[in-house]
Order: sequence, then structure tokens, then C-alpha cells
Amino acid sequence: MRVVLSVSGGSGASSDLRRWLTRDPQLRGRVGREAAAEPAAGTMGAMAELLPVLLAPGGLTAALAAAVVAWLQNRRGNQTVTITRPDGTQVTVTSERVRGLTAEGAGDLAQRVAEALQQSPPTTGPEPAPARDQQRNRG
Repeated sequence: MRVVLSVSGGSGASSDLRRWLTRDPQLRGRVGREAAAEPAAGTMGAMAELLPVLLAPGGLTAALAAAVVAWLQNRRGNQTVTITRPDGTQVTVTSERVRGLTAEGAGDLAQRVAEALQQSPPTTGPEPAPARDQQRNRG
């Protein structure tokens, strides 16, 4: 699964996160670099560098989630990391929410982020027919 990370909230934050992720032995060689994303029309702000990450099922998702949470805990200022799955689902984590977490709290958050990344996308299609009453009234 290929996910894309974007960072907002500081100059050089994307490059710093990329360096942080590539130091993790499980993620090394799986983190790429893409062209900067243009800011949305009508908004102010610098362009964000996108970090594509190729994940295999299982442990790599947990490793990515743990690395992102740890990186945010070690940052000054307010940064936000948005992880976008191939189906467009986004998981967002902010430094203001993780900075004061205990080790246990950070581990729990990393696990929730990993689970959100691994969830199957909702299926669309016809709704199941309602169950019909199988009993008949006997007169």
C-alpha cells in the first residue's frame, strides 16, 4: 500500500520528517520524495513537500505510525502530519495533541493511527434487502 504524508506548520518540517523516517530500519528505503503540493486556491501558505511511503501489510504500518507520533512529540511549535491512503482516506495527527502524552499514551495513539491506516475502505453498492417475515398468519 502506498500512502502519502504531508506536513504543515514549519519550514523544513517535511525534510526533517523524511530524515526521521529513513533512520528507522523498517522504513529505510520505503520513503520517497515527490514534488511540492500547491496550496489550495485562495489560501495562503507555503507549498508542502509530499512524502510517499510504500508499506507492506502488518508491521510497517505500525512502524510508520509510531515514527510519526514520536517525531511530533519531539518537535517544537505546532506541526500537523496528514497521512493519505490510496482510497483518499486521511489520518491527521497534530503535535499539540501528542506532545504531553506518556509513553503508554503515545503507544496507544500510534496503534490507533496504524489501525485507521489498515481499515478497509467502506464498500459501496446495493444495500442488502430487508429480512422478510417468514411466518404467515393462520386464520
